[in-house]
Order: sequence, then C-alpha cells, then structure tokens
Amino acid sequence: MNDTRLTIENYLSLVKDTIDQLNREQIEKVIESFLRAYHSGNTIYIFGNGGSAASATHATGDLVKGASFGMEKRFRVMSLVDNLPALMAIANDISYDDIFIEQLKNFIKPGDVVVGISGSGNSTNVVKAMQYAKDKGVQTIAFCGYTGGKIKSLADISIHSVAMDMEVAEDIHMIVFNVIKKEVMRRLRGSNTSMGTTYDERLR
Repeated sequence: MNDTRLTIENYLSLVKDTIDQLNREQIEKVIESFLRAYHSGNTIYIFGNGGSAASATHATGDLVKGASFGMEKRFRVMSLVDNLPALMAIANDISYDDIFIEQLKNFIKPGDVVVGISGSGNSTNVVKAMQYAKDKGVQTIAFCGYTGGKIKSLADISIHSVAMDMEVAEDIHMIVFNVIKKEVMRRLRGSNTSMGTTYDERLR
C-alpha cells in the first residue's frame, strides 16, 4: 500500500472509529431539546469559529429550510456567525472574545437553546457565550472534540468527537447535525420528508 493510500485509510478509519464512540444518548437529548424549542416557539442559537462557523451556518440552514419546509409551524434558528457587520463591529470595538455573547444579550430568553461549536472546546468566545446562556438559565449544548475542553463540562448536553484531530471533529459534528435534522423531520412529519418540488425533481 502506498503512502497516499495509507493516509486515506488511516483518516477514514479514524472517522469510523470516532462515529462508533459517539454517545447516542447525548444525540437523543439534542433531538429532544430541539423539538422542545420547536413546539414552544423558542429559538435555537448556533455559533463557532472557522470550520465550526461553517457548520453553524449549515446546520441553521438545514433547520430553517429542510426541517421546516411545508410546515405551518417552523423552526426558529439563528446562526450567530452570519451578521458580518455586527461581528466586525464587536470584534473591533470591544473584543473578538465577545462576538457571540454580545449578540446573545440582544436575543436570548427562557426556553431558548444555545449551541456552541468548538473543536478544542476552549475557544474563548464560545465559552463566554455559553457561560452567559447558562447563567441566564438557558439550555446549553456543546459540540466539541479532543478532550472536550471547557465547553464539555459547562454544557448541559455535549456531542463529543473523541479523536484528537480537528478535521475529524468537524466531520463528526456535521454528521450529527444531519442525523438530528433527519430525525426531527421524521418525528414531525413521518414519511413526508419532501424538501420542495424543485428538490424532488432534481432527484428523479
């Protein structure tokens, strides 16, 4: 086996092993948390840095459109990474460490859910926002990697990618978000999981 092939196999094996070690009970708790927020009309806030920011935007889009399409009642979800003027103003005038907490101060209320994503589990801006939410009595969910970091011990629920690898953590987090989306759709709509006529047509 050449070096390239070995590297590919090592990475894929690590992803598979990490999936096997995922705590299914914690995933179920996230699903239940999202459904409670849905039924009560509360908002889910999702955020992270870098690749985790991309995951926050992706997961938000999936819940806003995919899990909500065709339904009278819809998911209320906000990604805190997408308002660039607000992010840059907070980072420039206050601190990059406050880019998420300052936004939460505008919005969160009892019954909401705060989801912080950090591969290391120690990103200061994620930790500060989650601590603020916890102090306000809002449920907190951590998506973390490596040893879990500060947000794992801080959060009410944690999705922990145990591999000591940032890219694997990002992969695992997005896999779990997709599992959550599919399951909330199934529970709310049963077999009717259409995401739009143009979407359906592309699959024919």
